[in-house]
Amino acid sequence: MDTVNLTINGIRVAAAKDHTVLEAARLAGIEIPSLCYLKDINEIGDCRVCVVEVEGMRNLAASCVLPVSEGMAVNTNTERVRRSRKVTLELIMSNHRIECLTCLRNPLCELQQLAKTLRVEQARYAGVCEAPAPQIDDSSVHLVRDSSKCILCRRCVAVCERNQAVAVVGVNDRGFDTHISCAFGRDLGETACVYCGQCFTVCPTGALSDKDGTEAVWAALADPSKHVVVGTAPAIRVTLGECYNLPVGTNVEGKMIAALRLLGFDGVFDVNTAADITILEEGAELIDRLENGGVLPMITSCSPGWVRFCELHYPEFIQNLSTCKSPQQMFGALMKSYYAKLKGIDPDDIFVVSVMPCTAKKYEIRREGQKTGGLHDVDAALTTRELARMILRAGIMFTELDDGEFDPAFGVSTGAGVIFGASGGVMEAALRTVYEKMTGSPPPDVEFMDVRGMGSIKAAEYSIGGKTLRVAACSGLNNARRLLDSVKSGEAEYDFIEIMCCPGGCINGGGQPVQPTKTRNFTDLRENRAKMLYELDSANKIRKSHENPVVKKIYSDYLGEPGGRLSHKLLHTSYTAGKKYPECQP
Repeated sequence: MDTVNLTINGIRVAAAKDHTVLEAARLAGIEIPSLCYLKDINEIGDCRVCVVEVEGMRNLAASCVLPVSEGMAVNTNTERVRRSRKVTLELIMSNHRIECLTCLRNPLCELQQLAKTLRVEQARYAGVCEAPAPQIDDSSVHLVRDSSKCILCRRCVAVCERNQAVAVVGVNDRGFDTHISCAFGRDLGETACVYCGQCFTVCPTGALSDKDGTEAVWAALADPSKHVVVGTAPAIRVTLGECYNLPVGTNVEGKMIAALRLLGFDGVFDVNTAADITILEEGAELIDRLENGGVLPMITSCSPGWVRFCELHYPEFIQNLSTCKSPQQMFGALMKSYYAKLKGIDPDDIFVVSVMPCTAKKYEIRREGQKTGGLHDVDAALTTRELARMILRAGIMFTELDDGEFDPAFGVSTGAGVIFGASGGVMEAALRTVYEKMTGSPPPDVEFMDVRGMGSIKAAEYSIGGKTLRVAACSGLNNARRLLDSVKSGEAEYDFIEIMCCPGGCINGGGQPVQPTKTRNFTDLRENRAKMLYELDSANKIRKSHENPVVKKIYSDYLGEPGGRLSHKLLHTSYTAGKKYPECQP
């Protein structure tokens, strides 16, 4: 690696030739504040909060876009720099509706933290540009937008366009009228938004907030006529701890279960079990397509953001989608059928709550084809953040809790189920089962390493029962576009494809804890979270979905066989090209 030598605040630093001054300063243990900067996504030097003084340069320079050079001398903390940053922040705040005490992002707001760091103690420029009144857009099913709290950092615009290739928000008008909005002034709910929530995870202020689902859950918990059950997704156990300042990737499964019991849920279950069932259904479907001339490649359907993207932008691939419901929906369907029968409870009295890493799950629970016996499979889908707020509101001291255990009726899962949370995990879990079902023998190695990792598109070929199975896995909808376009053009051929809407998969979903840029830009959240999921997989005594004893019992006692009549009725769905699903709107 080529390096250059420079000094930052008198400290000698050797930095990679392609580093910026902001990155080089980090190596010297110096944190330069920033607002608009997102590494590899939004590198525009727009907010001017990260300015530094460089010897030989007349003007202050934005460190996030200033390349290092040999012999450069940088000062990050001169009086001129401090004054410039403070004035810049005061000007940004002059057009920001300040209501910190009641704002959902308090105390995680990056603007608030910068004001404290730079000692902005009063709004000196208030009135120069009249502070806006609330500008609320709650038309979407997953989040609420308040443009009066937007600081025009453009991070949401960049992630929507560059990572997700959806681009439903952009910069409109000029001067004091500049604002972030949808084309032609439309509300977000009227656009082709896929509800991924990636914009939320990068927003530095309270301009974006969850469409709250907690009040409905509190009401159900307080209703003695309701039997309220909750299921947690694979990724939640390795991200919830971040809400309590635990290291990224910490496994808090036991404390999470204990907290859910203290909240008053009648049943606490693991959606990993439903993930194992998904693999049996999806595996049976793939084998049927391979052996009976079905439509190939078969593409996974676990990610509702991806499914909506396919319906709106690639309707020609709808027939390729697996008909399997997602693990969330299979969990709900079985709660209101198998579990209701097991417990002798009227399904209408069961209130199903899911805790998901994904804001698009709020949309999925109201999609067409997601009901059992006329009832919605899942009644409320909460994000990781919403669960953390419920725990806080209940006064539960999360880090002090002893570990709990899932209820056994739907609480046993395999290593294959837990890796659903990482990109490539669904593919790998399916391969473990499909290989054994097609050959009658276990795979030589239960770990299919070629489909692991955070690469943009991961492709591999496996010999299974004398046949070559061509597979690919990708995450992030921009990568999905590239992959699907290569299939359309004939450039690439596959039999089985996994697509996850969010970059890195569910561990980086739009419902996960928000991390500030100082963490996001210099810590690989995706790798650290996924690493723990794979460690949990390795430590599990059962690593293949079809070996799950609870799943075996559900099939023997109730469902019959994977892909059978009852399974298709309860656990499979259909899709519609270009459908906006108006029933999903609040």
